[in-house]
Order: sequence, then structure tokens, then C-alpha cells
Amino acid sequence: MKQKVHAAFDLDGITLPLGAILPIRQIKPSDYAWGKYRSMLASIREVGVIEPLIVHPQKKSRDVYLLLDGHMRLKALLELGRTEAFCLVANDDDAFTYNDKVNRLSLIQEHAMILRAVDNGDKPEQIAKALDLDIGKIRGSLNLLDGIHADAVDLLKEKPITAAALRLFRKANPVRQIDMAQLMVSGNNYTRAYAEALIVGTPSSQLVNGSKPKSAHGISEEEIARMEKEMEMLERDYRLHQDHFGENSLHLNSAQRYVKRLTENAKVKRFLGNRYPEILEEFQELAALNTL
Repeated sequence: MKQKVHAAFDLDGITLPLGAILPIRQIKPSDYAWGKYRSMLASIREVGVIEPLIVHPQKKSRDVYLLLDGHMRLKALLELGRTEAFCLVANDDDAFTYNDKVNRLSLIQEHAMILRAVDNGDKPEQIAKALDLDIGKIRGSLNLLDGIHADAVDLLKEKPITAAALRLFRKANPVRQIDMAQLMVSGNNYTRAYAEALIVGTPSSQLVNGSKPKSAHGISEEEIARMEKEMEMLERDYRLHQDHFGENSLHLNSAQRYVKRLTENAKVKRFLGNRYPEILEEFQELAALNTL
């Protein structure tokens, strides 16, 4: 039997005066003192609001609507002197769904959007104006992934990696680029500093032109060679443990459940308490762990 799925909001939408929209959280100066907000402001100024505000009628007052999603867009509209906005009316007073299930645009996804806009005939100057970005940044984004292997890009396309970290990938050959991307994903570290450490620890044979960067922050050749060896050992050990992580976790969880059953047995608990109280204490601490 097919279950009917109800729409989360009215598909027709409604245009509301901004004075009738009541925010449910306060916007702090730190929330809009960053580049993304200025880009949003410029985009709304040039092309309008692309993603409608989500509102819900306030109880006992059909003329006032609670703002479930779109607080920064509302702030931008007010700053631009707009008086009304097109909104979608939610059927439930549920701000969690909209605010918790947000996918932030990654640098690589932003690059793909800019390329698509250029392919569609938009000029870099127009894009820079619409996003309130420096034209140099837009032009730099056009060749952001030049020299980076497609498999490494695929691993990082949804990750919060920085442009500076991505540029360092060009110093390594394709095989090493994929290794670096895998290590970043496994370690959940996408910073420039980590990318630089991976490059410094990369053997010359895996670098473009087979040479180290001219400057390595005062590190001697002997120290670099030692770092290469230590990095190689670290990566090998990391992958070895990673390969066995699932199996080890299964065994540990099984052992924990068994210990928990032992400590819940009155006879076993009494025996351990009388003969081996220190072991009982360790078992009880292990059984009480939520995760291993």
C-alpha cells in the first residue's frame, strides 16, 4: 500500500511585507561581518532573492509570520531597503529541518558554478559584481583545478578545502595528489598547513620536476629527508590501522557487550567483588562506555 507524502510547504508561495515577518533568532554582528554575507548582499542587489524565505503563520495572528529559514537573507533585504519578499509558507512550525540540513557550498562546487556561468555567457566582471568579489578572485577561480588530478578533485569536491591548500597539490604528481586527498579526507583536515606538511614529507620522485620547494621555512635537507621517512612510515601505519579499524571495532563492541552481561549477572558480580574488586571496577567502567 502506497503511503501518501504530504508537502512540507504551500507550493504557491506568498509575497509578504518584511514588517510581517518575525525572526525567531537574533542576528549578531559577527554573523554578517564575513565575506559570504557581502556576496549574498551583492547577489540580491543584482538578481534578487534566489532561495525564498521559509515562514509559518504565527498562532492567533494570521497577519504575522514566523521566519523559519532565511534570517541572513532577511537582514540583506532590510539593508537594501526592500519592503517585501516572496516566501514559501511551511505547513509545520519546524525550524530544525531547514536550519540543520544545510549543505554549505564548497570551494570546488563554487568553482564549478562559476565555470558554468562563464560557459553560459556571463562575463567574469558580471559575476564579480553579483557576488561582491574581486575580479582577480573570479579569474583565479577559473583555473583553480588546473594541474590537479580528477580523482583527487572528486575526493575533495564536497570538502571545506582552501584555495591555498589546493594550489599546493600542483607540486605533486597525480598519484601523490590522490594520496594527499585520501589522507586529508581520512584525517578531516583540509588546511593549507596540513597540505604543506604533506608536500614537505613527499619524496622528490613524487614531486613535479622532482625537486623540493626552494624554501621550506628554514628546514635543512637532512631534516626534510627525515620528515619524508617519518611521513612515509606514518602513512603506512595509518592505512594499516584504517584497514583493520572496522574489524577491531566489531571485536571491541562484542567484548564490551559480553563484559556488560557479566557485570549484570548477580553471581559473577558478587564473586568478582569478593575476590577481584579491582577487576570488577574496570569491567564496570568498560560496560558503562557509550562508544569505544
